[in-house]
Amino acid sequence: MISHTAKEERTQEEPAMRIGLGKTTRRAYGFDEIALVPGERTLDVELCDISYQLGKFDFAMPIIASAMDSVVDPKVAIALGKLGGLGVLNLQGIQTRYENLDEIYEKIAKCDNKSFVQVMQELYKTPIQDKLIAKRIETIKASGVVTAISVTPNVAEKYGPVVAKAGCDILFIQSTVTGIEHRNVKGSPSLDLAKLCKTLGIPIVVGNCVTYKTALDLLETGIAGLLVGIGPGAACTSRSVLGIGVPMATAISDCAHARTVFMQRNGGSNSASPAIIADGGMAVGGDICKAIACGADAAMIGSPFAKATEAPGRGYHWGMATPSPVLPRGTRIRVGTTVSLSQIMNGPADTDDGTQNLTGALKTAMATLGAANLAEMQQVEVIIAPSILSEGKVYQNAQELGMGRK
Repeated sequence: MISHTAKEERTQEEPAMRIGLGKTTRRAYGFDEIALVPGERTLDVELCDISYQLGKFDFAMPIIASAMDSVVDPKVAIALGKLGGLGVLNLQGIQTRYENLDEIYEKIAKCDNKSFVQVMQELYKTPIQDKLIAKRIETIKASGVVTAISVTPNVAEKYGPVVAKAGCDILFIQSTVTGIEHRNVKGSPSLDLAKLCKTLGIPIVVGNCVTYKTALDLLETGIAGLLVGIGPGAACTSRSVLGIGVPMATAISDCAHARTVFMQRNGGSNSASPAIIADGGMAVGGDICKAIACGADAAMIGSPFAKATEAPGRGYHWGMATPSPVLPRGTRIRVGTTVSLSQIMNGPADTDDGTQNLTGALKTAMATLGAANLAEMQQVEVIIAPSILSEGKVYQNAQELGMGRK
C-alpha cells in the first residue's frame, strides 16, 4: 500500500489551531465563505472554453448529473449526453429493480414526510435484475452518448465486468467515504482498486474523498477521476447522522493539490491527468464557478437537475442512502419542476437566482476573470468573504427576491 504524510510536499504548512487542550484543528471553508477576484484582463464570452477530459472521453461542458434515482434515468442520461454533459445511472437504484417504473415513482412522490423512508426501504428491497442492468445500459449506449454507471465499492468487482460487457463507458465507484484500504469482516474479500483499474478496460471514477492524503493514495491506483465531497448535497443527511464532512472549498483545494503532486511524480503533462470532480453542495452557477476556481475540473450536481421537466423524480429529490435498511442518511425534498434540461444547462434563464443557464454562468465568470479555459480558471484569486452573499442585499433578503430567496 502506498503511504504519504498529509503534510508531504505542501508549499506552506498551515498554522495549528485548537478547539481545546486535547485537540488541534484547522479552519476549513465552504462556497458561501469565499469569492473570486477579477484580475487584470477580461475576455469575450465566446473565447471561453469549458471543455474537459475524463479518461479517454472529451466533454463540451464540465457538468455531471448525480447517480440518483430522482435525477438520472436513461432518458435524462441521453439528453445530457447530447447536450455535451454526462448523466450517471445508479445501478443499485430502482432503474435496475423494476421493469415498469411509473408506479414506483408515483409511490415515492405521493407518500408523506413521515412515511417516505419506510416506503423507500420497502421499494428498494426488490432485488437487482441483471437483465435490467443490460437493458438500461444498452438503451443509453444506442443513442451514441457516453454511458456511465455508478456502483458501491462492495459490489464493484461483481458488477464491473457485467456493466463493461453491456457497453458501459465509464464506471463510477461511489460511497459516502472511500479510502485506499477497507478492512472487511473475516472471509470477505476487499476491493483491489488498482487491479480493477488495470483489468476492467474502462475508465474508473472513485469517491467520495475530502483529504489530501487519501486523494493522493487513490490517484496512485490508476483511477481516471476522483469525486470530492462528503455530505454537502441538498438531500444528504450524512453530516447530521454521522458528523462527517469537510466544507467543499477546502476539500476541493486539498484534493486538487494532491492531483498536482501526483502529476509531478508521474511525468506531468506527459501522462493523463485524473479529473477532480466536485460532488454535491452546488445549487447555482456561482457554486460551480467557485468549485472550478478551487481546483475542480467538473461538478457533479443533483438538485438543479431534479427540477428539470425530464427528471424522473416528479419534482422530488432524494439521497442515495435514503433507502438504507439500517441507517438512512438522506432525505426526500421537494424541489418542484421548472424548465427543461437544455434550459438549465444552456439557457436562456428565465429566473435571476442562478439555477438556470449554468454553462452561461461559468463562461461569463471566466470572461470576467480573464480565464480562457478551465486550467486558467483554476488559477484565479480566491478570497475569504463570509458576507459575500449578504453584503448590500438588504432589500433582496427582506423581499425574498434574487439572492434573498429562501
